Amino acid sequence: MDLRHCVIPAAGLGTRFLPATKAVPKELLPVLDRPVIQWAVEEAVAAGATDIVLVLAEGKEAIANHLLPDPPLERLLEERGKRRELEAVRHAGHLANVTVVYQAEPNGLGDAVLCAADVVGERPFMCMLPDDLSVGAKPALTQLWEAHERHGRGPIIALMRVPREDISRYGCADVDLTEGRDHHVRGLVEKPKPADAKSDLAVMGRYVLTPDVFDALRATPPGALGEVQLTDGIARLIGSRDIWGVEFEGRLLDVGTPAGWLQTNLQLASDDGEFSPAVHAAPVREAV
Repeated sequence: MDLRHCVIPAAGLGTRFLPATKAVPKELLPVLDRPVIQWAVEEAVAAGATDIVLVLAEGKEAIANHLLPDPPLERLLEERGKRRELEAVRHAGHLANVTVVYQAEPNGLGDAVLCAADVVGERPFMCMLPDDLSVGAKPALTQLWEAHERHGRGPIIALMRVPREDISRYGCADVDLTEGRDHHVRGLVEKPKPADAKSDLAVMGRYVLTPDVFDALRATPPGALGEVQLTDGIARLIGSRDIWGVEFEGRLLDVGTPAGWLQTNLQLASDDGEFSPAVHAAPVREAV
């Protein structure tokens, strides 16, 4: 089946950003001229998604509102002749079809993905965490979808090599066959101790998943942190189908922590013709 859906879990409380996220979801914090959630949806659309499934917590509806048309605002901007702003607002509101589902309580990434089962149905789908921005000639999700078609249309996970001492922050892939940047996965462990890790290949927040993952997640008990982990659910499919991981080309820039968000803004601004002057020669106003 052709791709339609991309599931974006965004139900977290954003506690690392408090008090900035007390009233504003972290997914709406700006990176340059648009919020984090728009960067994520633009990557999904570039990879072929037409339908976005946002997994939210109650009270985070503003995330979805940013991605919906706003006719009163568009009329106001048009009346005032603000063409650039009008096009930007229209672009954000017409990127994709948006469906919202709710995660009743924070019970892990696997549980969040399972909340989207009824919307996705019996189709392969993409899934991404918006805490990292994909930067490169070809978005990471696009590379994963190409691998999905290359390897029999099975599940694909994004992989990146990390220092061994950092592997406990991630899911870890055990692989038994490598073809270029593609790795056949024979095992997955969520947040292993460095001494127990089978490789330095960390699972990053990009996936192409098949609908049988939903039954696997329903059967997955709480794991690391007492939550239902997506990595554990995918691991249950090993043996019944081939799972591949892709060392994607390009970079993922962190926007899930205050320091990472600031560094990402500075890095992207430095490379942007419009914003780079502000980075290199920021105006200073002094009292006299």
